[in-house]
Amino acid sequence: MNTLAEHPTTRFQPPPDAFAPAPAEERGVARGATRLLVATRDGISHAHFHDLAEHLRPGDLVVVNNSAVVPAQLDARSTRHGAVVVHLATPLDDGTWVVEVRTAPDASRAVLDGQPGDRITAAGATFDLLEPYPHDGSSPTGHGNRLWRAHAVGDVGRTLQRYGRPIAYGYLDRPYPLTAYQTVFATRPGSAEMPSAARPFTAELVTRLVAQGVGVVPITLHTGVSSQEAGEAPQVERFEVSDATARAVNAARAGGGRIVAVGTTVTRALESAVDGDRLVARAGWTERVVTPGDPPLIVSGLISGWHDPAASHLLLVEAVAGPRLTQAAYDAAVTGGYLWHEFGDGALSYPEPAGASGRHHTSRVSAPRRRLSKRVPASADETPATLPCQRPRGPSRGFVSADEFDPHSPACSTSTRPARPATPGRRSPRSTGPRRRRGAAALGPARARGRRPRRG
Repeated sequence: MNTLAEHPTTRFQPPPDAFAPAPAEERGVARGATRLLVATRDGISHAHFHDLAEHLRPGDLVVVNNSAVVPAQLDARSTRHGAVVVHLATPLDDGTWVVEVRTAPDASRAVLDGQPGDRITAAGATFDLLEPYPHDGSSPTGHGNRLWRAHAVGDVGRTLQRYGRPIAYGYLDRPYPLTAYQTVFATRPGSAEMPSAARPFTAELVTRLVAQGVGVVPITLHTGVSSQEAGEAPQVERFEVSDATARAVNAARAGGGRIVAVGTTVTRALESAVDGDRLVARAGWTERVVTPGDPPLIVSGLISGWHDPAASHLLLVEAVAGPRLTQAAYDAAVTGGYLWHEFGDGALSYPEPAGASGRHHTSRVSAPRRRLSKRVPASADETPATLPCQRPRGPSRGFVSADEFDPHSPACSTSTRPARPATPGRRSPRSTGPRRRRGAAALGPARARGRRPRRG
């Protein structure tokens, strides 16, 4: 497997009942009412996700992942192991697939002793294992292989559409439909697993953020399987940062706003599109792993779920929030009974004091990131035509599922150009005469002095 030289320093042990067994709605909790732990250098506080706007300020920019989940889990039979569960992680440019074979019936463990030539049959499609991915020895134990590159025979898209289900693991109390795994931003199908940090967002919360002066812009990163074990690096993943999003991020940073990434997927995509100290439009495959030794240059705040001990995602959290704040947050989450995994609770982490103002540290500039070594497709959703997500169907219901995605829907548009923020102290080239105070007066005395007004 791809192992990391760095290891997270955060130490904790979640209780056995800390794993969310079902979506919030199935537990009697509204989607936006899951718990939110807010961690800053001023301390730890406890809130609910629908309170997020109270912890952001005008000029901040929230970046979300608009990737939608496809039904990538199939029951199958292996010529070597009999009944198995197969996870389709991602299609590669050469038409092969990255797959993971797991034990039946609940995918509780990875099957590590597969061999080249094994055939996995799932309804109308078969997968012939070709070679370990990304190389031999790709298992969490160092023996055997967890991921494989496989040649697909048959109509994979039709098989997934008819027989596939969302990837799920043994800690859930029962299977849930694909709709439970879509976020409110899901418009571009391609993820094997849900970008779950954004799941508690609702249309009402987004409206409240925008009305408060907080921007919301998308990136795309199609996730692979997330069952990384301790020390295992994330897979190479497809991503896209649009020109509109790059310009919005740069403008927000120039105006002193914080860039708040919703999830590790967003952080990875943004930090894969850095050129010097600016964000640029970029699409392709990313190998970027954000760690304290290779920290983020763009992201200054993070909304995330709760990760397993020693997982590589913890390195990213430590890189954004700092090891001490991350440890304090996880200690509070364990003590406070927060819930883990895709249907669990969340955290908002800032590396700066809550009352601080001013831009994120932009002086921490390194040489431009290494160029992507793999072919760059035209866009992040360039996938084989067999994906079961290109057939347009009826209107979405707050999400776009894998079998009703319409790429021409207005909801898919990300071309809106963000307004350019005013630069303090700069006069418009069209202005003449004494400077007018109309803008400050309109905002009221609190905002005119750079503070958020008290809510009435």
